[in-house]
Order: sequence, then structure tokens, then C-alpha cells
Amino acid sequence: MISRIWHGWTAPENADAYEALLRREIFVGIENRHIPGFRHIELLRRDVGVEVEFVTIMHFDSIEAVRQFAGDDYEAAVVPPNARAILARFDARSQHYEIRIGAR
Repeated sequence: MISRIWHGWTAPENADAYEALLRREIFVGIENRHIPGFRHIELLRRDVGVEVEFVTIMHFDSIEAVRQFAGDDYEAAVVPPNARAILARFDARSQHYEIRIGAR
């Protein structure tokens, strides 16, 4: 199992709008792609003073499944234009980790 981890930051006044966009459009769009090997996605959020940090953690069966989601350059961030408009900054590359032990 592979975890794909990505970070983005918004101004505090944009945080709720960004979270709503993720919940209502972006995550639904990912799930509706029915990517073989995609398991689920998690959203983390924390206030870091002048910004709000968001972390997404996606779970896939394999790197090949990640490629189905992100393309051949699978480490490249997948950030739609409507999300880019709200974010103050974001990771250009995602990190991928092999899950060695996972709680159920």
C-alpha cells in the first residue's frame, strides 16, 4: 500500500472555502474516476497563525495506481485551477511512502 502526501496553505479567510471545494468537488471528482487501486483520501487541517495548512493523504494499492491518478510524473502535484485560485502556496511535488504497518 502507498500513501501519497501533499500540503497546501491558504490565508485564514480562504480556509473554509478551500475545505468546501475539496469536500464538494475535488474529492468527489477523484472518487468518481473509479481509479483501480485507489482506496481512500484523508484531509488534515491546522491553523498555523498567518496561514491554514491542509494535508491530503491518499491511499493506493501500488505506484501503478498512483500513476493512473497523477500520470507518468506521478510525484507532480495534481491541483485544479479552482484550487490554485484559493491556495496561497502548495507543494509542487507529492511525497510517496510505502505503508509498512497500518492499523485497521
